[in-house]
Amino acid sequence: MSFLFLQTCIGQNKAYKIRTVAFYNVENMFDTIDDPEKLDEDYTKDGKNKFTASQYKHKIENIAHVISRLGFDMTHTPPVILGLAEIENRQVLEDLIKAGPIRDQQYQFIHFDSPDIRGIDVALLYQPDIFAPLHQENLEVRIWNETGSRIYTRDLLWVSGIMDNEVIHILVNHWPSRRGGKVRSQPKRMKAAYVVREVVKQILVEQDDAKIIIMGDFNDDPLDKSIIKGLIGSRTRHSNDTIALFNPMEKLYRKGLNTLAYRDGLNLFDQMILSKTFKGEVLSSNGFTLYMAGIYNPEYITKNNGKYKGYPFRSFENNRFVGGYSDHFPVYLYLIKPAIP
Repeated sequence: MSFLFLQTCIGQNKAYKIRTVAFYNVENMFDTIDDPEKLDEDYTKDGKNKFTASQYKHKIENIAHVISRLGFDMTHTPPVILGLAEIENRQVLEDLIKAGPIRDQQYQFIHFDSPDIRGIDVALLYQPDIFAPLHQENLEVRIWNETGSRIYTRDLLWVSGIMDNEVIHILVNHWPSRRGGKVRSQPKRMKAAYVVREVVKQILVEQDDAKIIIMGDFNDDPLDKSIIKGLIGSRTRHSNDTIALFNPMEKLYRKGLNTLAYRDGLNLFDQMILSKTFKGEVLSSNGFTLYMAGIYNPEYITKNNGKYKGYPFRSFENNRFVGGYSDHFPVYLYLIKPAIP
């Protein structure tokens, strides 16, 4: 059991239970088998990336190592709950949770195959001795292009469960990319935001003090329209167009921190957005409260030389496997609640 000790207003140390919840875009975690129904040929031994079984194993072990270190400095254990993006299929998840660095955690996972044309999905890993799922559902994002043809993108994932006797609702996202340009592609992400918003409203109708965590790769930054207006809602003082959410990643973004880099642009697409029920006073709250949010970007998953110095140390560069981890840094939350004597 992991505990954090904080000093109360009367100078006494009080014990708090601490849990890590995280999200990681693992950059094209494909197996090496060609699925005839998906555009995954690049990630086979004869494909563009010449992806071999030994390289696949290396990739799995790398990602498992990162997971094993996420939150470990504070909690001495990997995340209780971890959202993932860019997972190809169930078999990849089976291989991941059996990998050496995290095998002892006995992770279980929740995953649905989505209609994404490349075959990449979102998923949720969890430690079953701490988090018990109650509800799981994939959420379809239905969008069309200018000619009226359907664009098949990643489904979203909604999981509700009990963590330390408290119900937590989790929505795992990988919103449509900026392909075609940020402005031109923005309506697609606004649609994804709408889907999430409707689920959040549904949850809050049933329980107005619900604990909700919205995590994912949003392909937009904390101050972009899809996040500020599409998801969180208007910030004007007299507006009723808002739901009870806040984004702790915004503060990190304003400090210039990032989770990915592309063409010399730095972005913080990977975010953890919370219901305001996590925003209570740490020392007086009886339920889980946000202690801090962060970006996991240690030196070993960061490029330390060349023109990409400071970027995430990715797995693939110029159509070849280079032995890295991902083109995104993971993000995490520390949640705490009073420990029961």
